[in-house]
Amino acid sequence: MDLAPSSSEDPQGSDNGSDAENKVDPDTQAQEYIDRILSSAQPSHKAQCPPPESLSVGPRAQASEHRSPLKLKKSPASDDVTSGLLALPLELILEICSYLEARFLQKVLPLVCRTLRDIVQDPVTWRIRFQKRISRCNPLVEEDFDWPAACMELEEHLRHWACDGRRTEYFSLANGHFSSINSVLLLQGGALCVSGSLDRNVDLWDLRELGQSPDKVLVKALGTERNGTHKGWVWSLASRDNKVCSGSWDSTVKLWDIEANGQQFGEISGKAPVLCLSYLPDILVTGTYDKKVTVYDLRASHAPLKSCKLHSSAVLSLVADEHFIISGSKDQTLVVFDRRANSVLQRLQ
Repeated sequence: MDLAPSSSEDPQGSDNGSDAENKVDPDTQAQEYIDRILSSAQPSHKAQCPPPESLSVGPRAQASEHRSPLKLKKSPASDDVTSGLLALPLELILEICSYLEARFLQKVLPLVCRTLRDIVQDPVTWRIRFQKRISRCNPLVEEDFDWPAACMELEEHLRHWACDGRRTEYFSLANGHFSSINSVLLLQGGALCVSGSLDRNVDLWDLRELGQSPDKVLVKALGTERNGTHKGWVWSLASRDNKVCSGSWDSTVKLWDIEANGQQFGEISGKAPVLCLSYLPDILVTGTYDKKVTVYDLRASHAPLKSCKLHSSAVLSLVADEHFIISGSKDQTLVVFDRRANSVLQRLQ
């Protein structure tokens, strides 16, 4: 495993995941990376701790015979320790770390000694580790992205689904829907689930009963409609706290209070099938088949605050926050709408 950053790994903090404009020699990049990691760790008898005997790797003179052709710097502790883990080149220390769990590295290694603390606390170490785990360029992220936390979550996720998921416990819920399920949401930290289907129903499930009382997993189908929750296919779901909204091809959005045993507390009637939803504390945003993105203020009334025809085809997906609404369409465009300026900020083809 080569721990020296390659040309596709940008140790200077670039977030574009590309080396098209960076032709720096990989050996030079590796040396600069190691110099930066070790620059804050000065040799000190008080700061360093002798490695445990079980990690002894032989005299330093023997280890130096197998050094990398990159001529990487020795660990700062090597001047004080004649044998042991800290006498190894930094690349080998990082190689050993790659076999340890990310959470262990983050929580335990900084307590061992200053040298290991400096290595673990360098964000570039985690960027490289993350990239090697996903076997491709790192995604575009914010400047203050938490790389250690991302590594921990990624590695735990991969470990959980290793061996084709054979290590996981799974259940098949055969009762409830009799047609394709288009949307699923988890509520209350995974205790409850709601699902929307082509059978026109929104079903509420109690996942705490899995493996215990299978007949109690399906709580109910929401609504009082005789033939289903909606009069058309249920195509989209969104939630905020314990409130759930469902969008349907019957051109309505229905709102449900899960804390009140799934009782309906509102309904919005539109003019076109509702294909996607985004539910915020102050607004509800819908994307519809008639190419429009519509904003509703549920605190005042169910009348639309604003409706814009942002696309030339059906709106298939939405995401929104307090600043922007981003919509994706069948017309292969992505539109960024600025809520504060009340105008389209960017249109991406």
